[in-house]
Amino acid sequence: MTQTSLSGTSGSSAGAVPAVRISGVTKDFGSVHAVRGIDLTLDQGEIVAFLGPNGAGKTTTIDMVLGLSHPTSGSVEVLGLPPRHAIARGLVSAVMQTGGLLKDLTVRETVQYTASLFAGATPVDEVLRTAGIESIADRKVGKCSGGEQQRLRFAMALLSDPALLLLDEPTTGMDVEGRRAFWSAIRADAEKGRTVLFATHYLEEADQYADRIVLISHGRIVADGTGSQIKALAAGRTIRATLPDADADVLSALAGVENVDVRGDAVYIHAKDTDEVARYLLTQTAAHDLEITARGLEDAFLSLTGDDHDITPTDSEGASA
Repeated sequence: MTQTSLSGTSGSSAGAVPAVRISGVTKDFGSVHAVRGIDLTLDQGEIVAFLGPNGAGKTTTIDMVLGLSHPTSGSVEVLGLPPRHAIARGLVSAVMQTGGLLKDLTVRETVQYTASLFAGATPVDEVLRTAGIESIADRKVGKCSGGEQQRLRFAMALLSDPALLLLDEPTTGMDVEGRRAFWSAIRADAEKGRTVLFATHYLEEADQYADRIVLISHGRIVADGTGSQIKALAAGRTIRATLPDADADVLSALAGVENVDVRGDAVYIHAKDTDEVARYLLTQTAAHDLEITARGLEDAFLSLTGDDHDITPTDSEGASA
């Protein structure tokens, strides 16, 4: 798959050890090529979103960063160390989507128990405050909502004061206020030098909170850049208009139109030249209430990770698996 690297966002700062360095990594499970040659460098203090459809290779890659599996070929380093060595030193923590909690313990007891596993752990009250769960410290874990349990996992992950924090669907179950508070805490941590790598299905979170977005599909990185840069790869704009009895075939035949979606009286038209389409709608049809919007991260995501996207790298972009 062709990788789109944007504005040199990958690559460590001069003199600094990268938080993560993945070089030429492949991972096979029998005849299944889960990861087909990934090169990725994360700088210290970055917040990076790792996005891709199911089966793209995200979890397999994260497992290798966590030392839970080894590459078939290539190398993975965390702060210049093999992943398991970095984890043994308390340099890496992960917040997973499920598991890891005893429902009969209180929130505070859970954090205290986890803190006992680390020498020089961050004070319990501090991580409870950072995670925004001080007010429920005496509540049984089993009585906590899904979002509260996720913030508890976040608090537990902070106890070792990790240099690298990996998050898998970190805000699942959180309400809007909870998500905002969570990402505010994450941003404050990153400003102190902590690196955050997170996987999410909430594309708006990646767009709003990540310094970089890395898109993976078919086991290869297909794009790496800021949210604005990734969105710019989805060429064209979308017209929404009210047009009863819209003829999708006629609209699809207009020059530059890529896709037409009719939903009742509303029609959505993706086109490279929306001005021409808008002119046609206003002068040749009964369309009204037109809106023209730039295509967003979801459009770029679908365009870059779809099955019809080129999966053969050029000679300059790395070897095939």
